Amino acid sequence: MKLSIVSPVYRAENDLDELVIRIKMSVPDNFNTLEIILVDDFSPDNSWSKIQQLSQDNPEIIGIKLSRNFGQHYAITAGLDHVTGDYIVVMDCDLEDRPEEIPNLYDKAKDGFEIVLARRHNRQDSFLKKTFSKAFYRTLAYLTGSKQDEAIANFGIYSSAVISEVRKMRESIRYFPTMVKWVGFKSTTVDVAHASRQDGASNYNFKKMANLALDIILAFSDKPLRLIIKFGATVAFIAFAMAIYTFVQWLRGEVLVSGYASLIISIWFLSGCLLMTLGVIGMYIGKIFEGVKNRPLYIIEEIING
Repeated sequence: MKLSIVSPVYRAENDLDELVIRIKMSVPDNFNTLEIILVDDFSPDNSWSKIQQLSQDNPEIIGIKLSRNFGQHYAITAGLDHVTGDYIVVMDCDLEDRPEEIPNLYDKAKDGFEIVLARRHNRQDSFLKKTFSKAFYRTLAYLTGSKQDEAIANFGIYSSAVISEVRKMRESIRYFPTMVKWVGFKSTTVDVAHASRQDGASNYNFKKMANLALDIILAFSDKPLRLIIKFGATVAFIAFAMAIYTFVQWLRGEVLVSGYASLIISIWFLSGCLLMTLGVIGMYIGKIFEGVKNRPLYIIEEIING
């Protein structure tokens, strides 16, 4: 059998040597062939030079360089489009995902599971990142009506059948964990140790995480639109009730001169609601506009051993 490892690379030149060594030491005995696909997402450091060097010494390494920075999940897509293994492991390159956990994931896969996800039971991320992650996944679970776990990311082992179906999904907004969840198949989780980042800081700052969260919610849920409809119906019902109340007051001769404050507040409130509604609809239309362009998900500038 053949095992494929896919790892997107960004600002990781100091981690790649150790990553490759630890992966090769961790391959289960059941696999007699290995391929390691390292996808350089146009990293500004010397990651690509390091991949070139490693690929010369290790023929099982396939190096892919993208023409610009497309993003982590697009780099994962580029790697998955080139895998040929019976089982595929997707993992980050910064060694927070420990290669030594791969045998544990495969042992669980042998029980008949097509998807085995690594659940980080003791995350080593910063407090801010863990807090944002928890809030995001709870929001995503609410908006999509599905169970989400902030302790699960990309790391896991997947059968070739699962990856074959994931590769058919060519929408312009990519988020690998949700795509895997959507295709179905028999899945489970395995608790794994989570290592702290060995070199540098995380490449995901708050702005990047917020933009990613917004893209994922717009791509995988239409609930914001349905919430707006409910909100609009609620406002309309309250306005109708107030209209009836005012009409009754008029019939009873109790209507006084309308107050300036209430009029201004009503105008500003309803104007804000309208602008918010148009904004949400506009974001969905914007994502539709991006999708119908049908541009390639990524562009490969160079490939080694592929």
